[in-house]
Amino acid sequence: MTAPHDPRANQKQRTRAAIVEAAARLLAGGVEPTVATAAEAAKVSRATAYRYFPTPEALHIEIAGVTPAYAPVEVLIRALAGEDSEARLLAFVGKFNAITFAEEARMRMALKVYLDTWFASRGDEAKAPAIREGRRMRWLDRVLEPARRGMTKPRWRRLQAALALTGGTEVMVIMKDVCRMDDAEAQEVLLWAAQTLLRAGLADAAAKNARR
Repeated sequence: MTAPHDPRANQKQRTRAAIVEAAARLLAGGVEPTVATAAEAAKVSRATAYRYFPTPEALHIEIAGVTPAYAPVEVLIRALAGEDSEARLLAFVGKFNAITFAEEARMRMALKVYLDTWFASRGDEAKAPAIREGRRMRWLDRVLEPARRGMTKPRWRRLQAALALTGGTEVMVIMKDVCRMDDAEAQEVLLWAAQTLLRAGLADAAAKNARR
C-alpha cells in the first residue's frame, strides 16, 4: 500500500533548511550558533527549531555538512583519466584543499563536532554516531589507481597513509595555526608535500621490484 502523501512535507523541509542556512550564516560571521539563535535568525519559533534539532550537537553536525561541500571533489575524481599518477594526485589535492581552506569556518566546526563526539563516547564507542566516512582513503584509492597496481599492499597502505596527511581540516589547522602560513602558501606547501611523498613511494616500489 502506498503511504499517504504528507502535504506538509515540503514545508517541513523548507523550515529545516531555513534553520540550517541561518546557522551557517551565523557561523560564517564568526558566531557559534545555538538552536535558539538559529531559530531567531531563521524567524521560526524556538519550539519549532527544537523539534528539528533537540540538541546543539544535532545542529552542529548538520551545519558541519562536509559531504555537500566536497561534492566537487567527487566530480573531479569521477572525471579523472589517463595514467599519470602525479597529475591525478596534484589535481585532487589542489581541489580538496581549495575547498577546505575556502570553507574554513565550516570545516573547523566539523572538526569540533568530531572531537566533542570522541570525548563524549570515551569508554562506550558503540554510542558514538558515525560522523566521519573516511572518504579521504577512498579518494586516494581511486586517484592513485594507476600507481597502486604495481605496489604490494603494505607499501600502498603506507603511501596512502602518508598522502592522507597532505589534505583536510586537520592539515589546514596545522598550516595556519602552527606554521602560521596564509592560505596560498599553505596550499602550495601541501601540493609540494604530496608530490614529494608520491615520488618517494614510487621510487621505493620500483627499487623493490628491481630487486626481485
